[in-house]
Amino acid sequence: MIGFDGAQLGIYTISEAQRIADEQGLDLVEIAPDANPPVTRIMDYGKFRYEQAMKAKTARKNQTKVEIKEMKFRPKIDTGDYETKKKHILRFLDGGAKVKVTIMFRGREMAHPEFGLNILERLAEDLRDEAVIENQPKLEGRNMFMLIAPLKKKDKETKNAKNENA
Repeated sequence: MIGFDGAQLGIYTISEAQRIADEQGLDLVEIAPDANPPVTRIMDYGKFRYEQAMKAKTARKNQTKVEIKEMKFRPKIDTGDYETKKKHILRFLDGGAKVKVTIMFRGREMAHPEFGLNILERLAEDLRDEAVIENQPKLEGRNMFMLIAPLKKKDKETKNAKNENA
């Protein structure tokens, strides 16, 4: 049996251990039932459950949900449209979201998938200081995909420091 302060009290029968816990106004909780003899602890079980619930609540609050945004391009995109969509992608990355970039091909555009690949490579080059490519460009059916994730803050700081020193 383990006491309220964490000290080992020794081996007791169940009735004696329960009597000791009752005298202190606390609960007797079985910690390791498979051990020989089973290990019990004297504690305030209500307070213990409350603390566990609060730990779980803060863990849920601190976890981040990764959002995936999508930006669609065409193979014959003009420079103005490209720049606008690139700004949107930068805004999504600054917000912490991953971005799925899709190039949609129609009709005879499928004959030249390298045009779409050139756009994705140009985008990856333009965003190399802000993002990292998670999935390389891949052609599936009439669409070409690439997944971009924001850089971690530490990585961004080290890249900025390298750029300032150069």
